[in-house]
Amino acid sequence: MPRSIRTALALALTGVAVSPAAAHFNMLLPQTPSAKRGEAVTVVYQWGHPFEHQLFNAPAPAKLTALSPGGTRTDLSRALEKFNQQTADRKEVTAYRLRFTPRERGDYIFVLATPPIWMEEDQEFLQDTVKVVLHVQAQRGWDQAAGQGFEMAPLTRPYGLQPGLVFQTQVLGDGKPAAGTLVEIEHYHPEAPSELPPDEHMTRTAKTDPGGVVTCTLTEAGWWCLTACRDGGRREHQGKTYPVRQRTTLWVFVDDQVASKRAR
Repeated sequence: MPRSIRTALALALTGVAVSPAAAHFNMLLPQTPSAKRGEAVTVVYQWGHPFEHQLFNAPAPAKLTALSPGGTRTDLSRALEKFNQQTADRKEVTAYRLRFTPRERGDYIFVLATPPIWMEEDQEFLQDTVKVVLHVQAQRGWDQAAGQGFEMAPLTRPYGLQPGLVFQTQVLGDGKPAAGTLVEIEHYHPEAPSELPPDEHMTRTAKTDPGGVVTCTLTEAGWWCLTACRDGGRREHQGKTYPVRQRTTLWVFVDDQVASKRAR
């Protein structure tokens, strides 16, 4: 049994309240990081712990927008389909998916905004936006800013990467570089790992430099999320006001070594 679970059970038996150490993130993942013009791709939105592959009911998105390679913005909120997804322990949770057919060559940017999410354990709200890039045959548009109040604009192309390469993205707050901003970095496992490492090896942390740039090394193949957070004010809940943590997440894909060798 993993150490974190043993500890939680022990504390529960002694009547001590436990706050899960695992971080909750919004996952916006295309079925493939690259596609061809005219071929449909499914994009799935789910909510939970990416590293542990623990999934929970995803809140209904407030809005989903696509930014085309040419800069055209399209509201796709009504195209989202709600469905039930099976978890590792064979339970069903709510998730959402989009069937999207790219009409241009270049990079499409999807941005999903959530409603305020109440986190009982932490006594706070999370107000999130999450972004992912779908590459369609031509390298054009991946570095576009989506015009959010709080967002990440990648400085390194967020696809076609190899394990161990350095990745950089700039965090922008209201259009300006957000210096000293905390960024959490976590790898997504499509299946639950049999054993879990210590918490600090699951969720990495870094801060942006004076130019709002965060630098990290993505050590494994697959999807990675980078999530920056800032104070989002306060919000009322059951007659009291609680802090709102505003977050912005960028998902990045790293190819495996086999795919990288084939590309050569």
